[in-house]
Amino acid sequence: MTRAPRADGRARASSLALATVVVGVIAGLGGMVLVLLLHVVQHVAYGYSLHDLRGPESFFEGVRTSSPFRRVGVLAVCGVLAGGGWYCLYRYGRRLVSIEKAVDTGERMPLLETTAHVLLQIVTVALGSPLGREIAPRELAATFASSFVRRARIGTDDAKLLIAAAAGAGLGAVYNAPLGGALFSLEVLLVTFRPRSVAVALGAAAIAAAVAWTGLGSAPTYHVQRLDATPGLVAWAIVVGPLVGVVAALWDRLTHAAHAHAPQGWALVGLSIVNFTVIGVLAIPFPELLGNGRAPAQLGFEGDIGIGLAAALLAIRIVIVASSFRAGAAGGRLTPSLSTGALLALVVGGAWSLVLPGAPSGAYALIGGTAFVAVAMHMPLTAFALALELTWVDLDLCVPMGLAVAGAILGARLVTGRRSPTPGRLSPTA
Repeated sequence: MTRAPRADGRARASSLALATVVVGVIAGLGGMVLVLLLHVVQHVAYGYSLHDLRGPESFFEGVRTSSPFRRVGVLAVCGVLAGGGWYCLYRYGRRLVSIEKAVDTGERMPLLETTAHVLLQIVTVALGSPLGREIAPRELAATFASSFVRRARIGTDDAKLLIAAAAGAGLGAVYNAPLGGALFSLEVLLVTFRPRSVAVALGAAAIAAAVAWTGLGSAPTYHVQRLDATPGLVAWAIVVGPLVGVVAALWDRLTHAAHAHAPQGWALVGLSIVNFTVIGVLAIPFPELLGNGRAPAQLGFEGDIGIGLAAALLAIRIVIVASSFRAGAAGGRLTPSLSTGALLALVVGGAWSLVLPGAPSGAYALIGGTAFVAVAMHMPLTAFALALELTWVDLDLCVPMGLAVAGAILGARLVTGRRSPTPGRLSPTA
């Protein structure tokens, strides 16, 4: 009598393992295609390295060498595409379903509408939108995983697990961060660390990252010099953590409020055109503004931004990220929050260095960015893992990073009144 249940259990485990491989491949292919599309649009829009899409010239370098007229023109086109595209999607398409809702309720994510939503995010970010690109691969992977589990007639609980794992795997694929992607599935979407869930999330994310290597390579997203955890840096991390937490919690409120009041009618078209054209004008003196924030983050990690420029970029990026959400554009907050935290830390760290010099400014940027993401995105474990995988930084920096994240969580309590940040389930922009 006990053999049948055991046989059923083994069959279910085998089926789940096979499905994990399938969703991992789906997420890896989807993430790879989206990143390549992003690069094509960037290179064509700003006219750089057209014959070598994976060449050494970065998006920031391409923007910086483009003419002021081109920057404004590309961002005006971005506004037209964003406003017109999302207006048509909301007006004529089926209602979009977030990944969180698909995982929680099993509601199906509409394939055509979600794919259009994903492509709009990738194209607008490639053209210079200050929002993040990371929601797009998560949504694409989750949508196709949702269709797969339905066709394969996988049980409800396993189906939800696979959809969440696919979303995290999509994140891991585009950033070559399988651990961060798996932790996102577990910490944010599933809110569990049961062994079965851990195995599926890690398996899918690792497979997705390996698949993406075939087209994107395996280099880290950011190039960071060697950074040592000195006593002075540890002391700075303890002091700055609560401050970063307060600012990150306020930034979180600002961006969610902006998104909540975004229009879906004709006003979306007009606001988008005005918003992105203004960003194009601002990019004439500040080319670092364009894109999801990778440029200022990279420059900060390299120590190539002074206090004055960091303060200016910090203030302007906070405004344009919020205004883009308010205008109706969609996108993620991962890289925008990383760059905001890095810029904030550069300003504070620069002042600290006047009293206690010695630590490299890149260390300030990385520690501050990690703590900011932990609070703003409501995912401290995922933020910590992503910081390591995105930069390949030396592991001894885990000590000041951990102290800063812990302090940021405590500092956020002054704003949120909660004991700790809740998992990032506040809106599709999270």
